[in-house]
Amino acid sequence: MKQWIISLLLLLASNQLWATAPDFTLKALDGSNLRLAEQKGDIMLINFWASWCGPCIQEMPALDKLAQKYQPLGVQVWGVNVESDSSAAKNYLSKVQVAFPILFDLDNSVSKAYQVDAMPTTVILDKDGKVRAVHRGYQPGYEKKYENDIKQLLRE
Repeated sequence: MKQWIISLLLLLASNQLWATAPDFTLKALDGSNLRLAEQKGDIMLINFWASWCGPCIQEMPALDKLAQKYQPLGVQVWGVNVESDSSAAKNYLSKVQVAFPILFDLDNSVSKAYQVDAMPTTVILDKDGKVRAVHRGYQPGYEKKYENDIKQLLRE
């Protein structure tokens, strides 16, 4: 009975992970509008962050390295800032530049759709736009988890 319950819980959890990611369009730091649905065919790493979040700031250079390493293989990294006032994030980004797009979720509608309840939260989508991994929080070394997820999706 215990094994059956565990199997059922694993099945339910995997069904949630394989759900199609909610579509969104957000304005990027460069002024362009980016829409998730237009990125099908690419693996997406979406990182929800805030400038007041120490681990988010600590993680930014690691995300930038991942973006630069895997972009030629069809992997995109997007940073989604969740602050209603983007001035602190823009100030941070003027000092620490990253090569990947930074988008602004000023009304938190996207972070709510993705059930972001920890900072940072990193969501990895497969080429079909399905959620394949969700990582909450950050500690040095988590980027290896992201890289393992990316490598697995590249092999599929």
